[in-house]
Amino acid sequence: MEQTTSTYIPEDLLTQYTTVRNYTQFLCEPLEVEDYVVQPVAHVSPPKWHLGHTTWFFETFILSVYAPGYQVFNDQYNYVFNSYYETVGARVVRTDRGNLSRPSVADVYHYRTYVDEQMEAFLRQATITEEVAKLLVLGLNHEQQHQELLLTDIKYILGHNPLFPRYAEGLEREKISAEELIMLPIPGGQFEIGFQGSGFCYDNELHRHTTYLHGYAISNRLVTNGEYLDFIADGGYQDFRYWHAEGWDWVKAHGIKAPLYWHLLDGQHMYYTLQGLAPVNPDAAVCHINFYEASAYAAWSGMRLPTEAEWEVASSQFEWGERWEWTGSAYLPYPGFEKAAGAVGEYNGKFMVNQMVLRGASIATSPRHSRPSYRNFFHAEHQWQFTGIRLCASSSS
Repeated sequence: MEQTTSTYIPEDLLTQYTTVRNYTQFLCEPLEVEDYVVQPVAHVSPPKWHLGHTTWFFETFILSVYAPGYQVFNDQYNYVFNSYYETVGARVVRTDRGNLSRPSVADVYHYRTYVDEQMEAFLRQATITEEVAKLLVLGLNHEQQHQELLLTDIKYILGHNPLFPRYAEGLEREKISAEELIMLPIPGGQFEIGFQGSGFCYDNELHRHTTYLHGYAISNRLVTNGEYLDFIADGGYQDFRYWHAEGWDWVKAHGIKAPLYWHLLDGQHMYYTLQGLAPVNPDAAVCHINFYEASAYAAWSGMRLPTEAEWEVASSQFEWGERWEWTGSAYLPYPGFEKAAGAVGEYNGKFMVNQMVLRGASIATSPRHSRPSYRNFFHAEHQWQFTGIRLCASSSS
C-alpha cells in the first residue's frame, strides 16, 4: 500500500463515505431504467455497471477482508463487477457489460444498500486501522473517478440516441470566454514536479522530482469553439500536414469532420449537451476532442501542446478545471515509481503504455477531486471525455 497513495486519512471516514456514495446515485437520478443498460461502444460502460463496480470495490477489498463474519451479497458479482484486477479472478470482458440484463437495476441498487449498511456498521467500530483507512480513501477516490466516467458515459449514451434527449439541467454549464488569447512567458530552468502536501494522491503522482525545462510560453485560456471553427473552415480535417500519421489514418477511416457531438444541420453547427441539442457557442471552450485533434489544431496554429511538466509548472498562472487538457507527454512512470503488491498495485502502473497524459480537471470532475499534480490518461483516439486544448510555444517561436 505504501506506494499506492499518500498517507492522507480524513478524520470522519463515515461522512466522507456517505457523501461520495450519495453523489453517485444523484448522478443517476435523471435516468430512465432503460438508460442503465446501454453500451454503445466498448470503452463506454453502462451506468448499472458503474453502480455495481464501485460497490464491489468496497465489498471485495474492505468488507470481505477486514469485517469479521461478512457475507458477500452474491457470489457471482465478483465475476460481473470486477473491472481489470487479474489478482481477484475472472471477469466479464469489457465489451460484454452491455449484455448484462441481469442483475437488474433494482438488484444493483439493493446491492449498494446492502454494502453501504455493512460499511456503516464497520466504520462505526471503535478502531479502524491505518491500513484500512488508507484503502477506504483509495476506494472513495476510485468512486469519484467513476462518477466522472459515469457522467461522460451517460452523455455518450444519450448523445448517440437519435432523439438527443435531455439528461439534466445545470451539470454542463459552459464558461464563456471574453479574454484575449495571450501567451504567458515561462522562463527556463530547473523545476520540481509531482505531488507535495498532506492530502490524497495516486501512486503515479508520487516521487516529486527535478526536471529541466527550456523557456516556453503557454496560453492564458483554452481554445474556443469559434477558434476551432476557423480550423475546420480552413480545411484542417482535410490537410494531412497537421496530423500525426495515426491521427490522419483515424480521420480518413472514420470520416471525421468535427469534434464529437457536433452536427451540421441546415448549414448551422449544432452540438449535443447534457441539456439537449444546442447551437455551437463560439465563445465556449472546445470540448470532446482527442489527442490527434488537439495536436493537429496546435500545429495549424503554429504551436504545440505543452508537456505535462510545462503544464504543471505554469498551472498557477492560469485558470484550469473546465476541460481536461491534452499534453504532449506519454503516460510513463516518474523516477522511483514502484507498483504496490497485490490487486491494488494494478491500479495505475500496468496502464503506462500507449496512452497520453491529460492535466487539470473538467466540469464533469467530482467535487474535491482535482489538483495540479493529477495525471489523467487516455488513448489518443478517445474523444468522449470533457477534453480541450491549451496551446504552447517554445520561447524561440
